[in-house]
Formats: sequence, C-alpha cells, structure tokens
Amino acid sequence: MNKELIPENHFHFIGVGGIGMSAVAMGLLKKGYSVSGSDLVKNNETKKLENFGAIIFNSQIGQNIKFITSKFNNKLINFVVSTAIKPDNEELMYCREKNLPVKHRSEILALLMQSYTSLAVAGSHGKTSTSTFLSTLLELCTHNSSSITGGIIPIYNSNCHLENTKFLVAEVDESDGTINRYKSDFGIINNIDFDHCDHFSDLEEVISTFKDFAKNSKKLLINFDCKITRNNFYSESKWSNTTSINVSYALIPTEINKSHTTGKYYEHGNFISNINIPIPGLHNLSNITAAIAASRMIGVDFLEIKKNIKYLKLPKKRFEFRGQIGERDLYDDYAHHPNEIKETIKLGRLFIKKNNNNKLYKSRLIAIFQPHRYSRVKQFAKDFAEELSKADVVYVTSIYAAGEGNVDKITSEIITDLIWKKNKNVSYINNYHEITKNFYELTQKGDLILNMGAGDCHNFWSILNGKNN
Repeated sequence: MNKELIPENHFHFIGVGGIGMSAVAMGLLKKGYSVSGSDLVKNNETKKLENFGAIIFNSQIGQNIKFITSKFNNKLINFVVSTAIKPDNEELMYCREKNLPVKHRSEILALLMQSYTSLAVAGSHGKTSTSTFLSTLLELCTHNSSSITGGIIPIYNSNCHLENTKFLVAEVDESDGTINRYKSDFGIINNIDFDHCDHFSDLEEVISTFKDFAKNSKKLLINFDCKITRNNFYSESKWSNTTSINVSYALIPTEINKSHTTGKYYEHGNFISNINIPIPGLHNLSNITAAIAASRMIGVDFLEIKKNIKYLKLPKKRFEFRGQIGERDLYDDYAHHPNEIKETIKLGRLFIKKNNNNKLYKSRLIAIFQPHRYSRVKQFAKDFAEELSKADVVYVTSIYAAGEGNVDKITSEIITDLIWKKNKNVSYINNYHEITKNFYELTQKGDLILNMGAGDCHNFWSILNGKNN
C-alpha cells in the first residue's frame, strides 16, 4: 500500500452512498482501514458498508465530524468528498472551520491504484459497461484481478472487489476534470463526446482533459471508430468494429440480434476466430472489444477469453430487464446523453421485432425519460428531442437536478415541445408517481418500456410494484 495510506489512517466519506464514493469506501474497508461516512439517503451500498464495519450517519451535521474526531483521535483522519458535495454542506463547512484535511475521492482512488498493475477505463460513454466486461474476463481468465467501478458488476454483485491481486480495473471519471490525477499502467479511452457542460465549456476542454489522462498512462488503448479519439490521440493499440486494417484488435459483426452478437475477430489484421457474444447492441460490442483488447495487452490467452466470453453480463441499469407487468416489459437504462439514448432505442428496436408475430396486439417502444441536470438539458435539448422522437411514444418527466441550481429556469417542456414537432405521441408528466397512477392508460399490452436517466428514475419498478402488489 502507498506510504500515504497507512493503518493509522481513518477515512470519513461525506456523501458515502454514491455509487463511486461507496466503491472507494468499501475498498478501504477491505484493505483494513477504519471507515465512516454520511448520507441523507439509506441505500444498498450504505447497508453493505455498515455490514462490513463502517460507521454510517443518516444526517450531515457538524456533530458527526466532532464524534469521528473524538472517537478516532489516535488516527490521522482524512475527510473525503466528491464534486457532488456542495460548499455549504454542514460537515464540509465544519471541516473547513477546523482546518481538517479534506481530500477528493479521486485522490484516494489514485492512491489505491498505485498498489496494482492498473487498467483505467475512461471515456464519455460506456465506462461502466467496459469496466464490467473487462473485470469479468480478468476474473475468469486470471483469478488475479480486482475492480472499483461506478456500477454493480454482476460477477461480484458489487461496485468494489478489492483483494491482494496483481491487476486492478478502475473506472475513472472525467466529469469534473479530476481524471488527470490517475496514473495507470494501461489507459483505455472508449470515446470522447461533449458532455458535463456544468464543468466544461466546449469539446476542446474535454479533449484536453483526456490528453492529461493519456499522458499519465504508460500504455494507451483507444477506440479507432470514434472520430474524435482517432484524430486527437496517437497509440499503437487501437480497436475497431468497422475495419481490421491498421488496428491492433478488431471484431467485425456478422450478426446482431436481441440475444447475441456474432463477429470475426482479428489481431493486427490477421483473422483469429469467430466469436459469439451473449449481449446485443453495437455499442456493447465496442465495449466488449475494448475489454478483449485490454486483456490481450496484459497477456491473457485468447482461447481463455473465448472460453469465458459466454459469461459476460451487462452491469445493472444498462438495458436491465426489471420484469413484466400487465404484459408490458420494463427495462432500465442509465442513458442520459443524446448519443446514449440513440443507442438504447436502437437496441430496444431489436427486442420489439420479436413481438411482431403476435397478431393480438402491435408492440410499441415506449420511452420514459428523466432528464439529468438543467445544464445538460439547456445544451442538448434539440439532440434529446431528435433521439427520443424515434420511440413510438415518449413521456418526459421533471428534470433531476443532481444538486444544480436552475438560474435559467430550464424545464422539461423544452424537450417535449421539440419532440412534438417530430412525434405527436409525447407528453410531459411531472413524476413517476403520476405515471404509475395512470400506467394502464399510458401503456398497452405488448409495449416495451424503456425507462432512461441517471437520477432516481430507477425507483420506478419499485413504485409500480407497490401499486400492483
């Protein structure tokens, strides 16, 4: 373990219930450090941490910090925040007043990574899926890999699996510019897109941030099919799903349907083998190709990869089938950027086709979208409308603020008004309780319902079940 992380350290996470914060907190617990944290919301992650020995507060007041400094007065206490924690947070204000050491989550993750041969997964879209696929392959092929990610990996049923292994797969986030803190043995860039307009002013700023990440990676693996990545980054290691020429790793699809994807796999232009992957969608194929490529770069035998690829699963909230109610299928997806919505709806269409043989009713693709952040809606309203209008019926809910202020008085109606010009089957519905109340009027038998967003929209299935029990 790095010399800055010594057993006499204690870590207190302000906002410990977040998917990224809880992963790092769990990692420290597994390494033997004492951990505490606070969050206003109880969830599965805070329960897991508590069960593992962490002290969890359900409030965020200065008294919590006072208690921790008193209880662990024999240790050096690090107070950990993410960018989501606002300056007026009571715990953070108390720390500032008392000149207590406050570190960013990225600093702690960067320190943890130093003890491993690290594979850092970056990119605007698909980080969690790629991290999941890579973690699964390395676990099954090497039995010598750990993971810290921003999603629940099925093989571990956790966002953190940290053991004394050789390899560590770490999902690293560019959204707040802290990606430049990570030094990795293998850096992976899925793609680059303009997003997080609350932090970045334009695409050039985003590219510049990824360039910092690339400089800090001993070896770099990039997506040749992403024009922005291809034109701005040089690497000998590239992957593609469109060509096997001048790329190190290629997986060219021959068939994509609702249950699987088949393709021809190449290395350095040479055909190696046909591969059958149990996950549909071209965007998922790109993420899986990245995972295969990274595995090969660290020396995993291809036959081992091919043998274990059948065990790949998507992480939770990535086209996750939640169940059926009233002969309507409900899927959850984390899509909250126009390009993510585009791919999710395309994937949904593969599933719609299966129902068309049923003469009793016509299947429809219903998109329910919870916009995430006012700044994102302001920047991408037209793009959201363009992609969402491709669903048969669209319901847009109120914007999930994610802590942002709404100085420009942005509302979801901006999106619904633009969709209406392309697709008249669109409505603004304030919240998921309203959708639940009118669920059988808003939907019909045979519908495939895509529930998309990065906020609390994934509680919809529970709300529906509460009504239908």
